[in-house]
Amino acid sequence: MASTMRHIISILMQNEPGALFKAASLFSSRGYNIESLSVAPTEDELISRMTLVTTGSDEVIEQINQQLLKLVDVVNTADMTLDDHIERELLLLKVRVDDDKEASLKALIIEAGARVLDDFPESYTLELTGTNLHVYEFIDRVETLAEILAVVRSGAMAIARGHTVLTVNG
Repeated sequence: MASTMRHIISILMQNEPGALFKAASLFSSRGYNIESLSVAPTEDELISRMTLVTTGSDEVIEQINQQLLKLVDVVNTADMTLDDHIERELLLLKVRVDDDKEASLKALIIEAGARVLDDFPESYTLELTGTNLHVYEFIDRVETLAEILAVVRSGAMAIARGHTVLTVNG
């Protein structure tokens, strides 16, 4: 039996109405959950990049990639997790901190490389960019020092290391 793992799929698609829906539907129609999904324009205003995180076996993800490439709006795909890549996620975290733990929270913010966007004790707003694991660990550590009021995450984004670039032409 093939093992399932987390996959970050990068999809270049024409910037057209309905393109996102068609591509995401391939995952849901096969019963695969989409853990996160982000879409934004690329350097070419006619092309958008969808970054989708899901879990599945390498074989199933490869089949889905093949099906994605058959869609008219999709111009290229890559499973970023199969090659060396850089992954980042943005976290915005709103917390309430008691006076006696504020210094500890500030120390954690510095240690983790986070930023304070708003520093009212009743609603500190923090920003952190890092790997999926770094984001989870930061949330866990903050939770020991403050009451978490809101968590907003971008989901994973990824880019290949080195000179490799996912392009429209292959």
